[in-house]
Amino acid sequence: MRVILQRVNKASVFVDNQQFSSIEKGILILLGVEDKDGVEDINWMVKKICNLRIFNDIEGVMNKSVIDINGEILVVSQFTLHASTKKGNRPSYIRAAKSSYAKKIYLEFISSISNFIKKETRCGSFGKDMVVKIENDGPVTITIDSKNKE
Repeated sequence: MRVILQRVNKASVFVDNQQFSSIEKGILILLGVEDKDGVEDINWMVKKICNLRIFNDIEGVMNKSVIDINGEILVVSQFTLHASTKKGNRPSYIRAAKSSYAKKIYLEFISSISNFIKKETRCGSFGKDMVVKIENDGPVTITIDSKNKE
């Protein structure tokens, strides 16, 4: 499981020119799932993301988590995070999970985050063409891969 997370002042997802979901201050998570991902990856990733101290304290030091600031989370599926660009100029997505499995993991991930932070997690529309609008805060952008825990 691979994510790119961005600290945002606000973020929203549009499908067919209609707003599908949005958040205010918090984290936008782009989530890529591969076939090897499971419950262990979800649990590790959720704990890591929700406790990550990427928000400023009163002294301007990144010392607070999304939970500490009562922030919101928006998760958007992003199979292209598993793109391989080793050969040629057309990315290969062979490592990305098939749609049915990826959707199952995606939904479990969203549910796990909601349970962890004890508030609703917003999401994109799985498998749809989306427009994601963000207002970065910082900017702070971090990549995390559950296969690289050490």
